[in-house]
Amino acid sequence: MTYGFMRVRHKMRSSSEIDTVSKRAAKASGFSWGVAEEIGKSIKSLELFGISGVENLNAYLKSLNKNKPEGPKQILKINEPLSKSFCPLYTGTALIDAAESVLKLKNVKFSSIDYPILILPFINRLSYKIGRVVIIKMDDYEIKLNLNQFMTANQEIQDTVLTKCKSLEIDILDIKNTFKKETWEQLYQLSTETFVEESERSKTSAAGAGLVDND
Repeated sequence: MTYGFMRVRHKMRSSSEIDTVSKRAAKASGFSWGVAEEIGKSIKSLELFGISGVENLNAYLKSLNKNKPEGPKQILKINEPLSKSFCPLYTGTALIDAAESVLKLKNVKFSSIDYPILILPFINRLSYKIGRVVIIKMDDYEIKLNLNQFMTANQEIQDTVLTKCKSLEIDILDIKNTFKKETWEQLYQLSTETFVEESERSKTSAAGAGLVDND
């Protein structure tokens, strides 16, 4: 007699399901509906990038165990938690709310953040909001975030659950042209050849306007 092995296949969850369940789980763990909404979007975003958002969120919410998570009162150049660690979710929402201040500071540091992978989608949205590329240094990890479009890292983070990082640093990169000044001048000069064409077209249009008989 032979026996076959049955593989248990997990149903693929949709982005909408991930968003909804993450939001409700966050609310059940004590977060307000407003913050829970942001958490749902962020976990969905992580999963779309192929990063274990659900695993990290589930582990973090279980770790709270009735302890009240702490977020920064305001975003400063250097941020130290009053208790043991910052909450990645409250810290992430605080960063988005203080986007203009973060842009002016250009460099922001945090000491001790729990489950820091959970903060990545918030900072990615921050990157989009301020229109700048952002580099995150998270202990041994260095992650580049580009206007909520992609994330790149110097180490594998896709299937990683990080319980804590000792320090997290955010660098806002200055916008720089990717082309030489001479190249721009050449391209601009070529573009000016359309000015005469547009001018002649305008004259023809204006001249013809008086030839229509409305009687």
